[in-house]
Amino acid sequence: MTEQSVLSPSTGKTSAPTQLMLIGGKWVEAVEGDWREIVSPGHRGKVLARVPRGTGADVDLAVSAARAAFPAWRDQHFTARQRVLLKIADAIEARAEELAQVTAVDTGNALRTQARPEVATLVDLFRYFGGVAGEVKGTTLPAGAAQLQYTRQEPLGVVGAILPWNSPLMIAGFKVPAALAAGNTIVLKAAEDAPLSILLMAEVCEEFLPPGVLNVVTGTGREAGAALVDHPGVDKVSFTGSTEVGRGIAGRAGERLAHVSLELGGKNPSIVFPGAVTDELIDGLVLSSRVTRQGQSCTAGSRLYLHRDVHDEVLARLADRLGALKVGDPLDESNDIGAIINQSQYDSIRDYLEDGLANMRVELGGLPPTTGPLAEGLFHVPTLFSGGDNSFRLAREEIFGPVVVAIPWTDVDDVVRMANDSAYGLAAYVWSQDIDQAISTAHRLEAGWVQVNQGGGQVVGQSYGGYKQSGIGREVSLEGMIAGFTQTKQINVCLGQRATTTPPATTKTGA
Repeated sequence: MTEQSVLSPSTGKTSAPTQLMLIGGKWVEAVEGDWREIVSPGHRGKVLARVPRGTGADVDLAVSAARAAFPAWRDQHFTARQRVLLKIADAIEARAEELAQVTAVDTGNALRTQARPEVATLVDLFRYFGGVAGEVKGTTLPAGAAQLQYTRQEPLGVVGAILPWNSPLMIAGFKVPAALAAGNTIVLKAAEDAPLSILLMAEVCEEFLPPGVLNVVTGTGREAGAALVDHPGVDKVSFTGSTEVGRGIAGRAGERLAHVSLELGGKNPSIVFPGAVTDELIDGLVLSSRVTRQGQSCTAGSRLYLHRDVHDEVLARLADRLGALKVGDPLDESNDIGAIINQSQYDSIRDYLEDGLANMRVELGGLPPTTGPLAEGLFHVPTLFSGGDNSFRLAREEIFGPVVVAIPWTDVDDVVRMANDSAYGLAAYVWSQDIDQAISTAHRLEAGWVQVNQGGGQVVGQSYGGYKQSGIGREVSLEGMIAGFTQTKQINVCLGQRATTTPPATTKTGA
């Protein structure tokens, strides 16, 4: 895959290797011979690697390879695909630290708090979908003796999967093993700003998969991504990213009636009811805020609705807890928070912060440091605002940075209305010591994924996806795999007339 490894095992220092794309079982350059430099989020201007700048020509080769590999992969007994996925899981686990280190330098996610857990989730997803590969089942109808009527769940064909830069390995885990378990082949479009961990994952997978079953193309969304969406040989487009881009992908794929699933943005409410302000509550709010992922998560609980009875105490304790988190080099074990992915996102977050500083009260944080070690990379510090309401820009738009906006409330109906007053509907969090109150509130929230008294991430085996403009389709579960990566075929068989005719008379015979 590379001329040299991304990380030197002896020093941990980054180098600038040349990496290649995986197409049809071969590691190749772009057809047009162009390259893109992948820059470190943690060190301004430091080049981590060069990757091919894939275009439509490369996508066409990858789709052709996937189509050629599809019949044989589809027609295997499910146990053969199952064994492959389980072997891949073991191989990923054996190289988990290497994958975590690459993820940290590639995405800016802190090694201890984010990169290692992401790799562990990838392992779990390959094992889960390997385990349920035999559950892609049809049904048999009770149609009488003269008819055999049954359904088959058949793979869609070639899946074009477009990955984001915030958690590329985890999101690949949502798509790749599920699609493969169901019998599809795949063309992955790696995120243009964070392709390195995906290329390493592909290197691991390649050892066990037939050529063409998994292909990885690098390049920009405008070139390689658009070509994948438009390609007539792609039967399904699976996209994770912003709502704005997802809307465009849905329109383009819809023109040729391709299957589409979209996991998009979120502006997620986190509702705190009155009661004891415990350490568990504060820790849960920190976790749900996703600040240890620099807020670069579509499930970040960035709208914090605090009941007035606990508003001030929660704010003070949350500010203390967030302020104790350490920001810095993603590879430093002592750091809790890493770097923002690129300059554009860094500037966008700064713009939101300036808006908040002009209109709200700052409980913690603010503008990023301009001197010292943090000024050497794309680092923002955790920021907590209060004094706003639901109409403020920071309470309505997805910031995708380590920024939380606190809003007071007193009436349950009012806070539910505010929580639902959003174009998004991905995630939500409810915190209450009254479980009946918590569950009844969870049922009223317009979100596809709601957690009660906990703030962790997606759970393997549970359906995950959004309402409203947060997406279409579900992932991470058996149900999501069947709905998202298979199609139903109804088969009716006439068994002849024997069962409908009167049987001939029988005579008794003596012994």
